Amino acid sequence: MSRKRTPKWLQAARASDAGFAPGEKPDWLTRALARSGHMPQAEAQVAIRAGRVSKNGEVVREPMAVVRAGDEIRLDGRRLALQAATRVLLFHKPAGVVTSTVDPEGGGTVFERLAAVLPPGLERYGWHAVGRLDRNTTGLLLFTNDERFVAHATRPESHLPKRYLALVQGRVDDERLEPLRRGITLDDGPTRPAVAVARGPGEVELTITEGRNHQVKRMLAAVGLPVRALHREAVGELVLDVPEGQVRELAPDEIASRLGWRQES
Repeated sequence: MSRKRTPKWLQAARASDAGFAPGEKPDWLTRALARSGHMPQAEAQVAIRAGRVSKNGEVVREPMAVVRAGDEIRLDGRRLALQAATRVLLFHKPAGVVTSTVDPEGGGTVFERLAAVLPPGLERYGWHAVGRLDRNTTGLLLFTNDERFVAHATRPESHLPKRYLALVQGRVDDERLEPLRRGITLDDGPTRPAVAVARGPGEVELTITEGRNHQVKRMLAAVGLPVRALHREAVGELVLDVPEGQVRELAPDEIASRLGWRQES
């Protein structure tokens, strides 16, 4: 059985012998700077090690330094506000790029494509992909500055639906789709019932509320409909509405009403 990984901020807190109260959720300095839009994490690490950042009046040179609510953080003597609203981006992922920070095969990453089209003012944030899409799967991919939103959108308990259009091999009819509607058993356990609709010859619209590895492809293959191409059309009540390779920022009311997220204080 694999052990649960200790968060980096907790490792740093233990190393510095810094106690914290039950329920307190400290952050680490580089991530706090990136989340609040002051600079990406890689840039923040350079600034911190160069002695440009102070905490409560003392220069900090450790990027993993623990930051608590109420700490005074300054960059080059200028006080920074670290309270950050949850921001979410809707991106239309093209085929051929991976949902990772590096691509050993050289096809490129979604982070590189995103950086090329970010509106002014958003390039200073640290962005996290919300879930993953395979290299050749296209469509709606969300990014956020807030790891709490990642957890909300990806945990099965949220029941956030994700709608896909799959081009498949084989005859699409109710006989093959009905098992998906009831839920089937894969090698990693039973799936929840899905919404499965025939769109046309060789086309299946599949809506699931889970996010296991290659789940849509595995579900369709299990009923004799191997996938030739896959496109994600919607997440929650949010429908893809930008051209391929483009991005837009969601308004706060969209994040709440279409994705079920409530901003925490």
